[in-house]
Amino acid sequence: MPQQRFQRRVADLLESADVRIGSDRPWDLQVHDPHFYARVLGQGSLGLGESYMEGWWDAESLDGFLFHVLQARLEQRVHSAGELWDALRARLLNLQSRNRAREVGERHYDLGNDLYAAMLGRRLVYSCAYWTQADGRVLDGLDAAQEAKLDLICRKLRLKPGMRVLDIGCGWGEALKFAAERYGVSGVGITISKEQADYARELCAGLPIEIRLQDYRELHEPFDAVLSVGMFEHVGVKNYRGYFEVAQRCLPPGGLFLLHTIGTNRSVNHTDPWIGRYIFPNSMLPSTAQIAQAVEGLFVIEDWHNFGTDYDRTLRAWRDNVERAWPPDPRYDERFRRMWRYYLSASMATFRTRNSQLWQVVLSNGGVKGGYLAPR
Repeated sequence: MPQQRFQRRVADLLESADVRIGSDRPWDLQVHDPHFYARVLGQGSLGLGESYMEGWWDAESLDGFLFHVLQARLEQRVHSAGELWDALRARLLNLQSRNRAREVGERHYDLGNDLYAAMLGRRLVYSCAYWTQADGRVLDGLDAAQEAKLDLICRKLRLKPGMRVLDIGCGWGEALKFAAERYGVSGVGITISKEQADYARELCAGLPIEIRLQDYRELHEPFDAVLSVGMFEHVGVKNYRGYFEVAQRCLPPGGLFLLHTIGTNRSVNHTDPWIGRYIFPNSMLPSTAQIAQAVEGLFVIEDWHNFGTDYDRTLRAWRDNVERAWPPDPRYDERFRRMWRYYLSASMATFRTRNSQLWQVVLSNGGVKGGYLAPR
């Protein structure tokens, strides 16, 4: 029967990843609906994620299961027609054009500040924390690790009192607030999320900070330094060059730009189908080659710092926070909870397998006179 053939095929694939169906190890799979097998074979990663959201299967350690799947590269052995269409669509269209850019703000960042307040800790910083310091110390607690990351950014940018700083994709305003309070700078933060802009304006009230609901392509004014944390993943390969041109035209000669972004080991032009549909529409992760090509002739690459292994721990802290606080608001149902848990667990697995990286790249407009020594 076809159903039994599908089940054997999935069982064989999972066995090659050291995952068993119905066994009791934390990363083993418990299937509740027999239609799961045909769905995952026909729809690949999209079917795997959607069937989890609908309660068709479970694993005691969801991130452990997904780690085994990614470690064995099973996603390269099961593809769907939808993935091929996504790749073709990304080649033909600019999915991150001005008209489409606000979609991720409306569908992800405007979900509700209550959700992010429950997840992110004392500071609403939605990017990788810096847990392991240059001296080998591992910080205790998410809030301390996020503060260490913000301070690292300020030190890498060599911020000094009186400087005017631009934050492209400022989120809830925490980085600019930290820089203004600790380093005495003023600044402008831009975001395409109305929820974030409203929160950031309230957070930064009384500080020399302006928060704008604005697309980065509209910027034409001078700053002493530029930072962008966790926003480049939404820019898209067709816009990389224009993005860096905007940053360069805002900087004086020798001015520094810090890019903090998730990256991938291979150049792609679209994201995972499940992530694109449910979490980050029109997103994609850059590769080193794509970044290097986009900055060629515009910037000097002064430093490239990878601390991607810290993201696994950051995501684990976020997931634990969400689970403890659930539900942060009655409008989040069980399907949303499973979707969010899958998103955080899958992200943990991608960093644990080193399929994804976290880069802080320091770029200078024409080079730093005398050279640049990067803090750690």
